[in-house]
Amino acid sequence: MTAEAPILETRDIVKHFGGGTGLAAGPLVHAVDPISLSVNRGETFAIVGESGCGKSTLARLLLRLIEPTSGQVYYEGQDLTALTPTQMRKLRAEMQFIFQDPFSSLNPRMKVRTLVEEPLLVHTRLSARERRTRVDELLRQVGLRPEYADRYPHEFSGGQRQRIGIARALASGPKLLIGDEPVSALDVSVRAQIINLLDELKGAFGLTLVIISHDLAVIRHMSDRVAVMYLGQIVETAPVESLFERPLHPYTQALIQAIPVPAPGARDPGDRKLRGDIPSPVAPPPGCRFHTRCPHAVEICHQKEPFLEAAGEGRFVACHRWSELPHRGLTGKVGAALTPGAERRFALYRERSAADAGGSP
Repeated sequence: MTAEAPILETRDIVKHFGGGTGLAAGPLVHAVDPISLSVNRGETFAIVGESGCGKSTLARLLLRLIEPTSGQVYYEGQDLTALTPTQMRKLRAEMQFIFQDPFSSLNPRMKVRTLVEEPLLVHTRLSARERRTRVDELLRQVGLRPEYADRYPHEFSGGQRQRIGIARALASGPKLLIGDEPVSALDVSVRAQIINLLDELKGAFGLTLVIISHDLAVIRHMSDRVAVMYLGQIVETAPVESLFERPLHPYTQALIQAIPVPAPGARDPGDRKLRGDIPSPVAPPPGCRFHTRCPHAVEICHQKEPFLEAAGEGRFVACHRWSELPHRGLTGKVGAALTPGAERRFALYRERSAADAGGSP
């Protein structure tokens, strides 16, 4: 039987900023360098990495919110980069975006009803009465009261504003939903409410989710597969449990070691933490881009760029030395200690999940 084609796929997608001439002259920024990935229908695919690694730029490229320098993005087999603006507009009903900041992503001059109704005006032919009914239904589905529709965004809390943003994204009936750090601007006690809401909506609407985040606890809680980004490139992809139990790339290991573990002695005293800052995307290092911070770097890492290679069990890693590194013993201890802590953290979040949804804003 032939495997189902991915709903979303990129082929050598590249995005550079700057590098113009005259008044537009400036340094060439390598925000995203050749990235090829695929997202399966119905899964939650996560992209994780440090600030400045290019993950938000990649998220916008996936929906063609910004134009790529080169490469292609395919949605259900259609090359988005080859579509005209009119063709792209028709397709946007199926692909929606949840922005990071719920305070700036909503027009403060519009009431909630107008904000949520706008996609219905653009993408459907519903009557005014049908649109009103649909807006009330969407607000209920994201945990808000229909009477909130006549209020302005400033009258709501951060968690409630993000719920409004989610309702707006769902209004056109999308198949694909991309969230760019959808919970990073929220209080820690509100994050799990939004995470659990997205999980529930994914099942109710049959969505495919792409989540951008730097919070590994969030990633582990809600994703099926993970892609790890470093300085504009993917360095590892893996099913989520495999990634946490046995990370193969030294950068992935460093990210997991950085997660706080609420257990004395959980860390191996011999663990080596990641040192230094991420290099400038204006002048990426030659060879492996991680070699300037990698404790395992050797001569080949300075000279030859590694490419993603299959590592078994649906895993891919871009590292010259991944098969010879002591990742099994090291990450086994860390991974085992992380699981109970993460579960306790999200259990506490779930206990508080009703507080923000139905209370006064």
